Amino acid sequence: MTINKKEMKLGAFFMIPGHHVAAWRHPEAEAHNIMTFDFIKRLAQTAERGKFDVVFLADGYAVRGKKQNTIGQTVNTSFEPFTLLSALSTVTENVGLVGTVSTTYNEPFHVARKFASLDHLSGGRAGWNVVTSGSNAEARNFNLEQHLLHEKRYERAEEFVDVVTKLWDSWEDDALLIDKEAAEFANSSKIHNVNHKGKWFSVEGPLNISRSPQGYPVIVQAGSSEAGKELAARTAEVIFTAWQTLEEAQAFYADVKGRMKKYGRSPDELKIMPGVFPVIGRTEEEAEENKLLLEQLIPEEAGITLLSNMISVDLSGYPVDGPLPDLPELEKVNGGKSRFTLLKDLADRENLTIRQLYQRIAGARGHREIKGTPEQIADQLQEWFENGAADGFNIMPPYLPGGLDDFVDLVIPILQERGLFRTEYTGNTLRENLGLKRPVNILNNRLKETI
Repeated sequence: MTINKKEMKLGAFFMIPGHHVAAWRHPEAEAHNIMTFDFIKRLAQTAERGKFDVVFLADGYAVRGKKQNTIGQTVNTSFEPFTLLSALSTVTENVGLVGTVSTTYNEPFHVARKFASLDHLSGGRAGWNVVTSGSNAEARNFNLEQHLLHEKRYERAEEFVDVVTKLWDSWEDDALLIDKEAAEFANSSKIHNVNHKGKWFSVEGPLNISRSPQGYPVIVQAGSSEAGKELAARTAEVIFTAWQTLEEAQAFYADVKGRMKKYGRSPDELKIMPGVFPVIGRTEEEAEENKLLLEQLIPEEAGITLLSNMISVDLSGYPVDGPLPDLPELEKVNGGKSRFTLLKDLADRENLTIRQLYQRIAGARGHREIKGTPEQIADQLQEWFENGAADGFNIMPPYLPGGLDDFVDLVIPILQERGLFRTEYTGNTLRENLGLKRPVNILNNRLKETI
């Protein structure tokens, strides 16, 4: 077996009952179990058996596709991440627990406290996927008619993360004493106000929970726009991103890691993990059959709605077997700019119709789709990993549980045999397993500098 000093990182991206828009219709999908804890517990334990670094939950604050037919054809029921991840922390021991929480419709104190709580409960396995909400449907659930402009969302997000990390630092590591004889529960000189006053937030602090095992839960980010890349270079420790070609992924990898120096950060402090949607077959023919089955299960309206939401343009009035209409300039897009560009470029490059485009993205949603035998899947992951395109991958099973079972049972042993992936967990916390340092208490250092 070849031994590589560097091993890839793997995330199990849970979208229940699978990433494909028609996953719930797959004959082997356990769609009837999507709101049962035992089912999701089994998935998390499968990911842990496969030695995944993290279980990752995406989230949003509105149903997808409000048209009557579409809302009935699409899975629009899911657990709130904190509730589910807290429960999963009690039935797993090693795998990291990463949840999505938007900076657009939350407050920093809430988020800091909840993630610190999850980090304590899990013994240091929590991670926060920082996102900015991007749909008017979400805005209308929070007393607004329209969401913030793209640049304003990222401006708010940057300050939001700053406030959260200050709150995590408001307790020093050794602040808790619990000295019964001296009647000192904590050393009050090691609990600090943050006294933050900025454009978006005014927060006094301190947090009402002690500093968590990791110092900070791991900070994950998913934006790939210009503003997103800058935020990631400054604050992120993991990036979940989406690219179609090796060249695009290499350019993004070099770009973001190249921005980190100006923030006093090393490239090793950030792990870039593109999303991958694997369609696995024991033979090439079986993999192709599995792909075709998924395509045949897509309800047309659900496919059009998915694509419309992803490019922030309503396509319902256009011929489904015709090309995309003329799309707005990128500057006028107030949804996800990086995903808009990716899908527009894909359609232009391959001359795809609306139907062909939604079939292409109905599972991967703009992430990379790879298809083939377990060896071929491993080959494709290895190519990107060894050629400066990725530090690992966020695996997006087409349907559950079968898609995850196949990856764990068929692909991971090949990666392990090639020395590309761990055979056992080596750390006790998510940071340790990802090879990330425990953060220094910045607030404490600032206070010392003023003395």
